[in-house]
Amino acid sequence: MLPVSTAGGDEPRWSRDGRELFYRHESQMWSVAVDAKSGSPIGRATLLFDRSYDRESNFVGIPNYDVSVDGRQFLMVHSDVEARVPMTLVFNWAEELKRLVPTKD
Repeated sequence: MLPVSTAGGDEPRWSRDGRELFYRHESQMWSVAVDAKSGSPIGRATLLFDRSYDRESNFVGIPNYDVSVDGRQFLMVHSDVEARVPMTLVFNWAEELKRLVPTKD
């Protein structure tokens, strides 16, 4: 096990391809490239952004954010009422797509 940060961090999350580790340190989001085979960090951590978002509240270290497949976008929780963006959740979207765009069998 090798350290990836000298200042500490929490809420780690691996990229989908296992080549990058994202983590939070206070209001900052960091990333470090990792050798996929050995799990060892490659180079120094990079600060991605510094902005206050809600933290995980279950005290067990489960990240309170998610990262897109390409590792370029983050889904973060922010409880500021004025900053909210409307969101629509679609359940069973594949079935809805089949209904709206039928295919020939």
